[in-house]
Amino acid sequence: MPRRYSPAENPRRGARRPELILAVALALAGCHTGNEEAKQLRDACAAGTTAACNDFGQRLLTGRYLLRDEAGAARAFETACTGGVGAGCASLGVIYQTGREVKRDSARASALFRQACDGGAMEGCTHLGLLHRAGAGVARDVGLAAGLFRQACDGGHLVGCANLGVLHLAGEGVPSDSSAAAPLFRRACDAKESLGCVGLGRLHASGNGVEKNDSLAFALFKGACDGRDAAGCFELAVLHELGQGTPQNYFEAAQLYERACENRHAEACYNLAGLYQRGAGVFRQPGQAMVFTRRACDLGHAPACPKIKGT
Repeated sequence: MPRRYSPAENPRRGARRPELILAVALALAGCHTGNEEAKQLRDACAAGTTAACNDFGQRLLTGRYLLRDEAGAARAFETACTGGVGAGCASLGVIYQTGREVKRDSARASALFRQACDGGAMEGCTHLGLLHRAGAGVARDVGLAAGLFRQACDGGHLVGCANLGVLHLAGEGVPSDSSAAAPLFRRACDAKESLGCVGLGRLHASGNGVEKNDSLAFALFKGACDGRDAAGCFELAVLHELGQGTPQNYFEAAQLYERACENRHAEACYNLAGLYQRGAGVFRQPGQAMVFTRRACDLGHAPACPKIKGT
């Protein structure tokens, strides 16, 4: 009597064994153009092409067609930087600044950013400017920070433009001038840099240095928030809470404040606490309000701290 095959093993019914399916999938993945490019970058880096080391480090850092390996990325950036690739120095500086896979070292980061900036990698100028503005690992010098942001902006690193705009609004290191900040923010925003879009949105929301335009402010904040920018989500939540540029919607405001809070935006946590305290857009829960108030304080929002004393 002929053997009866189950559907899973009957070759005439097109069944495939699981291990065969996996092998085919891996083979197809290995043939992907991105995988081949990653292998070529790895081999070129090993052969001493320092520009390839920088590109390979970026692949390792993001896990693009490779297993993510931040320690390996740091080594690749070190090789690139030593070989004179300024972008490699800048990327390695970020790793030292954040303490990813290496001991956090702001002084080492600043030296790498200076090396990158002097080598023509404008992102290094922007990062160095941020350190001088904050006084992290270097002397606090806002005037120097402004000059570095200008150098980066003129060199095409548009985050530098947005940061220079921030200084113009605050009057730090440069004259306080919102009309000077607006074109800097606009230039950055046109290149999809969220800091520029948020800055420009704030100007349009207030009518400071530009025409007041709530609808445009809403669109700018939404674009930044959709790009996962916490400040964009916070500003969008404020517009929903106030009904400015959009119908008032406390529920949507609460959702957006929570998204920004989860991304460590202290004032968003504080405003979300206020909604829980009032029961606006969420059920009134004083206990939950205190949780978010405490989180806002822990993240550095000073007005929240007195409210948790004695609790």
